Amino acid sequence: MAEPAQRMKAMRARRKAGGMREVRLVVPDARAEATRRRVAEQVARLSPAAERDALDWIESVAEFDETR
Repeated sequence: MAEPAQRMKAMRARRKAGGMREVRLVVPDARAEATRRRVAEQVARLSPAAERDALDWIESVAEFDETR
């Protein structure tokens, strides 16, 4: 069996040949206490009225399958 680096290179080549492109995401760690505290502080500052307005707008412009 090929070395891990060679296998990854081959996998990337197959994906690229298939029209795929690798994208890497770096996101905050939700398990970290500092991140959880920061998110809680931001949520506490949200305006319920503004959030309701945003949700109402999203629902008004969203396409829903009316056959459900």
